[in-house]
Amino acid sequence: MNATRIAPIALYQEVAERLRQRIFSHELPPGTWVDEQALAEHYGISRTPLREALKVLASEGLVTLKPRRGCYVTEISERDLDEVFTVMSMLEGECARTSAMKASAADLERLRAIHTDLENAAAAGDIDGFFEANQAFHLALHEIADNRWLLQVIEDLRKVIKLSRHHSLFSEGRLAQSLAEHRDILQALLARDGSRAEELMRTHILSGRAALARIAATKTTTAA
Repeated sequence: MNATRIAPIALYQEVAERLRQRIFSHELPPGTWVDEQALAEHYGISRTPLREALKVLASEGLVTLKPRRGCYVTEISERDLDEVFTVMSMLEGECARTSAMKASAADLERLRAIHTDLENAAAAGDIDGFFEANQAFHLALHEIADNRWLLQVIEDLRKVIKLSRHHSLFSEGRLAQSLAEHRDILQALLARDGSRAEELMRTHILSGRAALARIAATKTTTAA
């Protein structure tokens, strides 16, 4: 009995993850109609687990289910980004504040080591490496803060942000700016200054939003 119940659950979760990665990579761009029949044939599955997978993605905001029209990859507007980043700045700020107070000596050394990776990637002009180290730094703060509800909301919002067609680090000067912001955040954490860490983290997140806006504006001007 248990075996027959576990298999379909694992199947739709696997399908959801594969579709999630195709959406994040923009293989399935925002606004794309999701052809359920073609996908079911591609994965060699029935439409039942596929539809369950789409429900999962819909709950994450990655796809939109439209009555009588089908399923579409969610299109995120500039207003959506403004609102999401505003909320993210508050959540990540709280995470930094809590981490400054809770971090152990070992936690702080871990943050130092990750920051060294940031410095090295920036010096090499390695945007992918910088992005990975940046993600690791934020994840480390989430783990130090140790608030699973906070982390869950942050993860859901980060998934929505990935729907953006652009990446903030490709904005001119953003990599150096982000590195400087990380240096200041690290110093606040090492000083266990929660208020300062929160303020700096909020600024850091909103600076990322501003960089995305600059990229979007440049694309619009070029297209015109």
